Amino acid sequence: MRIQENGRHFILYYMLGFCAGILYANLLAKDYIVSMGILSEYFLNQYSADDIEMAEYIWYVARIRLAPVLLLGALGCTRLRKGAVAAFILWTGFSCGILFTSAVIKMGVKGIVLCLIALVPQFFFYIAGYLALLWYLYTYPQFRWNLTKTVIFLFLLAVGILLECYVNPVIMQMFIGTL
Repeated sequence: MRIQENGRHFILYYMLGFCAGILYANLLAKDYIVSMGILSEYFLNQYSADDIEMAEYIWYVARIRLAPVLLLGALGCTRLRKGAVAAFILWTGFSCGILFTSAVIKMGVKGIVLCLIALVPQFFFYIAGYLALLWYLYTYPQFRWNLTKTVIFLFLLAVGILLECYVNPVIMQMFIGTL
């Protein structure tokens, strides 16, 4: 019963952040979203035409993806661990709300498809890894972290980073080519 309640908390935090992101994008940042060029046809054409320097890109992605892990790990060693988990999930939902709303404003339904394709396939590995970490931090001290969880967590993040660097750009370029 406790597992279901904690799972509901995660969903509630995410949905609150997601709704807040949608409201923010529609009410406060709509003019900015309309004026930005990140989802413009020019930007998408540039993305599909550019060659990615993999050595630089993989280190960039690793830094970006591991920064929240280090922050959560540091805050997980304090009394703020549950608050850090809630804030992380709220922020993730807020960011997704802004992203999807921006995509719809700029591109319509194609924007949603573009966002979903941009998350595939690496997102499944990131979600699994982050959920394991967030679940542990949120339920501590009832559950313990061990070497097996560490290895699996690091494996999931590493696979996610590799997929994001090597597979996702190919999928994105194929999709953008069809627009």
